[in-house]
Amino acid sequence: MRVSVASRVAEPALRTARRVARWPHDGGVRRLGTQRSASTRPGRTALTREAFWFVVIGVASTAAQALLYWVLRHWSPPVLANFASLLAVTVLNTEANRRLTFRGSPVRVFQAHLAAGCLFVLAYLVTSGAVLLFRHYRPTASPAAETLVLAPSFALVTVVRFAVLRMVVFRRRHR
Repeated sequence: MRVSVASRVAEPALRTARRVARWPHDGGVRRLGTQRSASTRPGRTALTREAFWFVVIGVASTAAQALLYWVLRHWSPPVLANFASLLAVTVLNTEANRRLTFRGSPVRVFQAHLAAGCLFVLAYLVTSGAVLLFRHYRPTASPAAETLVLAPSFALVTVVRFAVLRMVVFRRRHR
C-alpha cells in the first residue's frame, strides 16, 4: 500500500505525541506523559500563521502606501493623495489577506471587499486627520515629512484592521 505525501505530512497533526524515556539500567520503557504537539492546537497555530502573514502583508502595504502617497503628493493636495494611495493599497491588501492570511475562510470575495470598504472609511479618516493636523502645525512641510507622519497612522490602522477582519469578517464559525 502506497501512502501519499499529503497523508504523511498531515498525519502528525492528527495524533497526540507521547514522550518516551528509555532507562538503560533496567531496559524498560516508561511513558512520561501525553503531550499535544503545536499542530494539534488549531486556534494557536492559526493565529500564529494569520499574524505572520498579516505582518508581512501589512509591512508591504504600508511601504507601498507611503511610497504612492509621496509620489502623488508632488501633484495633488494631501487629502487627495491620501485617498488615492489608500484606495489602491486597500484593494490589494484585502485580496492578499483573503488569499494568504485568512485562507480557507468561507467569506466570499464581494463580502470581504465590502467589509474592507467600511474599514477604508475609518482608515481614511484617521490618516487624513493625521496629515491635516500635521499640515496645520507645519504648513511648509515637505511631502517626505508628511509621509513620515502618515507611516505610524498607517500602522495603527493596520492593527485595527487585523482585529476587525479576524474577529468579524473572517471569523471561524465552529460547528
